[in-house]
Amino acid sequence: MNKDAIAEAIKALGRLDKKNMYLEDFFLTWDKTDEELMSVFKTADILRALRENNISSKIFDSGLAISNFRDNSTRTRFSFSSAANLLGMAVQDLDEGKSQIAHGETVRETANMISFMADVIGIRDDMYIGKGHSYMKEVSRAVQEGHKEGVLEQRPTLVNLQCDIDHPTQSMADMLHLINHFGGVENLKGKKIAMSWAYSPSYGKPLSVPQGVIGLMSRFGMDVTLAHPEGYEVMSDVEEVARKNCQASGGTFTKTNSMAEAFKDADIVYPKSWAPYSAMETRTDLYGKGDFEGIKKLEGELLAQNAQHTDWECTEELMKTTKEGKALYLHCLPADISGVSCEKGEVEASVFDRYREPLYKEASYKPYIIAAMMFLSRVKNPEETLAKLLKDAPVRCRF
Repeated sequence: MNKDAIAEAIKALGRLDKKNMYLEDFFLTWDKTDEELMSVFKTADILRALRENNISSKIFDSGLAISNFRDNSTRTRFSFSSAANLLGMAVQDLDEGKSQIAHGETVRETANMISFMADVIGIRDDMYIGKGHSYMKEVSRAVQEGHKEGVLEQRPTLVNLQCDIDHPTQSMADMLHLINHFGGVENLKGKKIAMSWAYSPSYGKPLSVPQGVIGLMSRFGMDVTLAHPEGYEVMSDVEEVARKNCQASGGTFTKTNSMAEAFKDADIVYPKSWAPYSAMETRTDLYGKGDFEGIKKLEGELLAQNAQHTDWECTEELMKTTKEGKALYLHCLPADISGVSCEKGEVEASVFDRYREPLYKEASYKPYIIAAMMFLSRVKNPEETLAKLLKDAPVRCRF
């Protein structure tokens, strides 16, 4: 995108209604309007284009972006740091093991203590059903109260870096990849995407990726198919979100217990393992009770259950049944690659190797999506600020 194209993109952003995103959190994609989602996509593309044209987008002279990862992460952790740096903020990681949380410090106290000079808080809490999203809401309420009471001079906004319900930064990076791959959001209408369970030799992968995908892709008139073996259901509330989205967008939402049916004539496939919703509920209850023997028993049962479905694998034969045998393969990474990272997994090595470049491109959108979420929550007049950056063209790097 050259400078003229960036200017046109900024004008297009100005025509979108995004005023309610200012000083607001980003929790779930289905909480946002279509125009708000499009504003994130448009802003992400503009920020990327500015960087590609060696124009700095550092709108902060100081300030912190707090990261709180309560689960392991590579892509999202580095994407959050990259996004904060892109806008000029320093990153401080909240390591709960090195904080006073271990000594009984409350969520309200922690949230306020880390937020004195913070502009953004990013949280990943995806391990336990009914916990992650609730924790994020509790942190949000705490900093709102802190600001209202005069403890905090500004209220940091929150970005959901993955919870038990949704993974908005991932699904929106996936969507922006599709928008650019197919040449515009309008070209996604009628495209079939197969969000399919796939076998993994591990048992506890979160449900938030498949839930995020069906909750977002259904917004844009796509034909969304959710496939999994019996017993691997996702949250029924999120399925209902997908159905309602399709009714509004003209798309379809279909469920099947056949991977082959899901892949047939699909334009996009997303084979990804996840744990059964009911099992994740049980695991949460067991952890709450401190029943570690029960957890160990549950893990064994779930691994045995997974082992009954090793044929749920993205193979070359299945890929041949997709639209003209050329469906775009998506994955949030890391994938369980058969014969590489495990003996038997989600995808054949030859399929993964063939799609390695587009997979990495898919992942490359996440820093810009996160930066766009931050930008729209902290800047009152986004198009004016972006237009000034384009006009002044501060140099990002002097080679």
